[in-house]
Amino acid sequence: MRHSGSKDTGKLIKEYAFSIGFDLCGIAPCRPLKEDEEILKKWTGSGMNAGMNYLADNTERRSNPGLILNGAKSIIVAGINYFSDIKQGGDGIPVISRYAYGKDYHLVVKEKLHLLMEYIVSIEPAAKEQSYVDSGPVLEKAWAREAGIGWVGKHSILINMEIGSFLFLGEIILNIELQYDTPYSGDNCGSCTLCIEACPTNAINNDRTIDARRCISWLTAENKYMIPKEFRDKMKNRIFGCDICQDACPWNKNAKPNNNPEFVPSPELISMTREEWLDLSIDKYLELFFQSSVGRTKYEKFMRNIDIIVRGRS
Repeated sequence: MRHSGSKDTGKLIKEYAFSIGFDLCGIAPCRPLKEDEEILKKWTGSGMNAGMNYLADNTERRSNPGLILNGAKSIIVAGINYFSDIKQGGDGIPVISRYAYGKDYHLVVKEKLHLLMEYIVSIEPAAKEQSYVDSGPVLEKAWAREAGIGWVGKHSILINMEIGSFLFLGEIILNIELQYDTPYSGDNCGSCTLCIEACPTNAINNDRTIDARRCISWLTAENKYMIPKEFRDKMKNRIFGCDICQDACPWNKNAKPNNNPEFVPSPELISMTREEWLDLSIDKYLELFFQSSVGRTKYEKFMRNIDIIVRGRS
């Protein structure tokens, strides 16, 4: 039976989450996710986590919220749509991922989680929490599934039937019991393999995992070394992040633009010409990407991406 805790409290939490800008919100009971822990171990053991060695550390902690927060009983998973129908690029113009169009999502989602936690404490004074936005030891896609938000697609990204896969996720681990949602048990990918076929570097495996060593998103954003020559002519002018597999997904065919002004790209960014990108100065870089996810890549590495991918320099 999935019922525990106060029905009204869980309902109020969701209503408040929606009122502050979250598009999705689900609640799951804390427990060890052993099957997901084994998937993580197998993936990191194969080396497909590339330079993200931290993902191989403390796999048990990553799969068990009880090892993060003493007395953990519930985990709230909230999601925000970041899809934008505004596109930059074309005619050899460098392309950045939609997730980096506006303000850094870590800052935006964290702020909303803070507001949500303040509200929870106002109605449940005994509540204690630990929250994360794509930066802590939490298997966020697995917990989103457990909270009934969606399923993990063949491109390894969480998909919600109504919104699609352009989602930012945040989690709050709580020491109080709530009413829990039914885990999402379906798989609506069916026999479709469009995302796998669309990936130009063949980074998508057949088991819903990604080989980060081949992934354009990792190669351009997280990679500390030179981009391997075998991938350089396959990157389709993408200099930071990649949306190719998501653009191919039928569940994003009718995706609606997000309602968050923080994620709207500046007209200046969208209108930049190829020449302006090639001649980008450090001052202009700092101006364009102030509080942006692009800041994860320093100016020198960002321009390295442009030189290699757009100019074709070795």
